[in-house]
Amino acid sequence: MITCGIEIKGSDAILCLLSKKDGLFQIADCRQTRVSLVKSELSENLKSFQFTLKKLFEDYKVEAVTIRERPTKGKFAGGSVGFKMESAIQLIDTVTVNLITSAEMKARIKYSPMPIPFSATGLKAFQEGAFSTAYASLCPEAPKED
Repeated sequence: MITCGIEIKGSDAILCLLSKKDGLFQIADCRQTRVSLVKSELSENLKSFQFTLKKLFEDYKVEAVTIRERPTKGKFAGGSVGFKMESAIQLIDTVTVNLITSAEMKARIKYSPMPIPFSATGLKAFQEGAFSTAYASLCPEAPKED
């Protein structure tokens, strides 16, 4: 099963395709590492953004998408464009879309550490958040502490 990890930064959705089979992770090559939403106030642009991602998911046989959740309040709160992008992705009906919090990601990665350092993956530095999101989504949940 191929999972797409997405980190939204500004008006960019940064992507990483990752699969897990027999306990081994594989990074899939992808023609796009980011999809941008320009002039988010135009509905045609939002539809085009959604279509581009839907087509990419179909072409690479992506079954699940995990988006790194951003807080709605506080110092690190996401912007309105990012939430529009998140909604457009969530409305794609051909894939299962989940959100994962930074705290949940950290707990899963701590419970199931990455087998290699990010620098050895061959991905670009700006994809680290998307890779971590995809990796955490494929890892088992960490046991709850009592």
